[in-house]
Amino acid sequence: MSVTLSDARVVTPDGVHDGWLTIEDGRITHVGSGRAPGAGLSLGGRTIVPGFVDIHTHGGAGGSYPDGDPESAAAVAAFHLGRGSTTAMASLVTAAPETLARAASALADLCEQGLVAGIHFEGPYISKARCGAHNPALLRDPDRGEFRELVRAGRGHVRMITIAAELPNAIDVIRDAAAEGVIAAVGHSDATYEQTLAGVEAGATVATHLYNAMPALNHREPGPIAALLQDERVTVELINDGVHVHPAMLRLAMHAAGASRTALITDAMAAAGMGDGRYPLGPMTVNVENGVARLAEGGAIAGSTLTMDVAFRRTVREVGLSLVDAARMASLTPARVLGLDGEIGSITVGKHADLVVLDGDLNVDGVMKRGAWVRRPAGA
Repeated sequence: MSVTLSDARVVTPDGVHDGWLTIEDGRITHVGSGRAPGAGLSLGGRTIVPGFVDIHTHGGAGGSYPDGDPESAAAVAAFHLGRGSTTAMASLVTAAPETLARAASALADLCEQGLVAGIHFEGPYISKARCGAHNPALLRDPDRGEFRELVRAGRGHVRMITIAAELPNAIDVIRDAAAEGVIAAVGHSDATYEQTLAGVEAGATVATHLYNAMPALNHREPGPIAALLQDERVTVELINDGVHVHPAMLRLAMHAAGASRTALITDAMAAAGMGDGRYPLGPMTVNVENGVARLAEGGAIAGSTLTMDVAFRRTVREVGLSLVDAARMASLTPARVLGLDGEIGSITVGKHADLVVLDGDLNVDGVMKRGAWVRRPAGA
């Protein structure tokens, strides 16, 4: 089956082209500028970007991955797919070991169905001083045996674990994660600059939502932020919802790390796509007011109500980055984190046709996954 999308602004890694692309059997076979050869599906000047890749999301549409309920999890995945996230991880939060194992086992089924791209344990090996929306009573020091059991419960689909590098045994578990092919991410951490670098030397390659749940930059105590930004081996996550991080700090991260080491994430919880109200986040209760999620007890920011299309649009409109850089941050860089950049993450010949069509205001007007429309553009 072949289809040509024509009369479009096509965002590729090397620029924005007025042109077209052809898809055959679910893959991109041609990308060209100017008028398409032969008849095509005209997009009337709309913009095509690669499908978004969200490596950190907990829920949406009222559902929550930490619940471990397959029906709810499938609804979360479908919701974010409709907003352009053609690839997304399922993130869990701190819980008892048996709860995490049950949720990982349930989510492994969805991974095998292709609905989610892997499982992310955000906790329980994180700092009580920087726990944010995690239950401090359930936090614990990293345990190598427990980590192996959690990986086993995920049946090969555990892709990432967030660890505070300063905790006892953290360096050993980071090494174990790297050996298992699990991405170790430094986050929810009170580590010093030196402790953070030790985590990176042990194999950590991601910063979980940079700036949030870690000490602020200080000229005498640079802490984890400076260590993570300056190390070329580390990709930094950023939540661009206008609540978690000021646009100036996103620009600072971009200047330090560049689009090739900066990944937009949602950190979305159940309220994404829903109205204000009370929602679960693992064992915690969250109040959402004016779209901002905070713990009912204590008021800490508790994830977001963000979707990747909004993060992308804000990166262009509010932060002032180019479409090319925003597409790299929303797609190609997180795809590389997952080791999937040879198959997805950019509009490149040979890759899967995972695409998002945006209107003139950069709102989602169409979504395609593996060459099939999930959401067909209006009038096309």
